[in-house]
Amino acid sequence: MSTLLISHQDCLRHRLEPGHLEVPERLQAVMQALEGNEFRGLVREEAPLAARTHLERVHPSEHIEFIRKTGPVSGLASIDFDTHMSPGSWNAALRAAGAGIRAVDAVMGAEVKNAFCAVRPPGHHAEPARAMGFCLFNNIAIAARHAMAQHGAERIAIVDFDIHHGNGTQAAFWSEPDVLYASTHMMPHYPGTGAAGETGAGNIFNVPLAASDDGEVFAAAMRDVILPALKNFSPDLVMISAGFDAHINDPLGGLRLQVEDFVWITEELCSIAETCSNGRLISFLEGGYELAALARCAAAHVGILARV
Repeated sequence: MSTLLISHQDCLRHRLEPGHLEVPERLQAVMQALEGNEFRGLVREEAPLAARTHLERVHPSEHIEFIRKTGPVSGLASIDFDTHMSPGSWNAALRAAGAGIRAVDAVMGAEVKNAFCAVRPPGHHAEPARAMGFCLFNNIAIAARHAMAQHGAERIAIVDFDIHHGNGTQAAFWSEPDVLYASTHMMPHYPGTGAAGETGAGNIFNVPLAASDDGEVFAAAMRDVILPALKNFSPDLVMISAGFDAHINDPLGGLRLQVEDFVWITEELCSIAETCSNGRLISFLEGGYELAALARCAAAHVGILARV
């Protein structure tokens, strides 16, 4: 079976203030890296617009309306110090969430084995009632709720290896034992959440890393805590918040991961998906702000998805 790659040109029309690192060129770098001959077998689709009913499974209607009305006709509108909207942001956010909806339908419907959503804005910082950290809607949480509501998924595991803790995803599933959220991230670092003692309903597994930790420390955190938790949980769908800003060259980073470390964890997560969920896995682009490193990491990640 194939790997589905979902993106949309609308995601390039979300623009932030000059000098901001979350730029359209990030997505362009990823998509260019996925044009090589080794990726000819990918199934490529454009992301649909998410429906309001999809968003409302995670976000209250008041938040959705706030985001819609904040989007400016011209110029930029600020939500907080690093989260902004341009005239193209509303549709970009709907495409980013819609990519996850389509990925769930394709993977759960056995059209493809796995999927990668190459979208922006990212999503894992967006709490149910708060946009923050470059994120407007929580794309992966919306997709997870869709998998449960429309496809009967009973146990979903979300693994987040972005350098920043996915506070929004954790908040969305804090008291829901049917969704496991597991994260490695640097602490202290934005957004300040993700302590090991934050365990929700026993479904939250946070493993904070320290500045300058390398791939060996990252792998130990995964092997000792997160991978055993996933195997014990036995999910019927594996989802990944794939942030590549833990790479050693990333300007927002502080960890020292290399491309090979992302290859390794992708292989491990694919192996668990193969064992527990018939290979069903969906990955979402989150962070990664050094364009060359982002392109290499994303290509290596998708290369493993396409190989399994």
